[in-house]
Amino acid sequence: MSQAVTGSTMLRRQIGRKFESLRKAAGLTMEQAADRLDRARATLHRIENGAEHVRFRQADVQQMLDLYGASAEDSELLLALTAATRENKNWWHDYVGSGLPRWFQLYIGLEAAASGIRQYEAELVPGLLQTRAYAEQVFKMPGGSINVGDTDEQQRAVQLRVERQALLTRFSAPQLSVIINEAVLRRPVGSATIMAEQLHQILKAAELPNVTVQVLTFSAGLHAGAMTGAFSILEFPRDSSGKEVEPPVAYLEAATGAIYLDKPHETAAYNTIWADMTGRALNESRSKSLIQQVAEEYSRA
Repeated sequence: MSQAVTGSTMLRRQIGRKFESLRKAAGLTMEQAADRLDRARATLHRIENGAEHVRFRQADVQQMLDLYGASAEDSELLLALTAATRENKNWWHDYVGSGLPRWFQLYIGLEAAASGIRQYEAELVPGLLQTRAYAEQVFKMPGGSINVGDTDEQQRAVQLRVERQALLTRFSAPQLSVIINEAVLRRPVGSATIMAEQLHQILKAAELPNVTVQVLTFSAGLHAGAMTGAFSILEFPRDSSGKEVEPPVAYLEAATGAIYLDKPHETAAYNTIWADMTGRALNESRSKSLIQQVAEEYSRA
């Protein structure tokens, strides 16, 4: 499967999930929505299931958004994503406008649908484990997708990051497995107080039955993740017959865009990298001990 087709398929599935969510929030059945839109129920079914050959005319998309009472933010996102299905381009790049970039909004949708998330971070605490104070320091830095001069934009980004963390304690929460480089613990982000609070937050999250944290220490030496940098692997629920509803996705983020990889050989490569790091990292117990030790060092600073 080509990269373009793979990207289009993933994009359409995300569009479908968004439209389904908006319809249900509006209190409409598929039959009611189809009737009010003067469209066939089968057409709405294909849209919500991410079918490949649905054409998204802007006027039709706007009609659905109006019927569902979509917010300005959801309308902007869906108009952009559906336009990307018509433009035959790498839709996940170059969508850095106001607020969060749309390529990251897509990741949030995939994250919310995932049954398992594996993350490797070399420099920063993973977003799902960050405290508000730590996140505020991160979003102040230049070089990212947030305008460092826009305080309101920074605060919206911080608030979203904090709200995403409810994912870990919801009903049917995903399994989160995290490997962090020892540098994440040792490099101060903000004050010693912020770092001590942040490391205690990681320890608190690691007490959840669906969260595991391992530290890849400097003494582990060269490892496969050193060649790749940070990445995430997302896996999704299976249907009643055990069939994948959505293929696993490897996600890599940069300052101006992101790449979503779901070809079998691509995700297999990242599974191999993950296995190498898992074998070299401290086990959960020893990782917690190290995090506690460094937290105490910050508390005494």
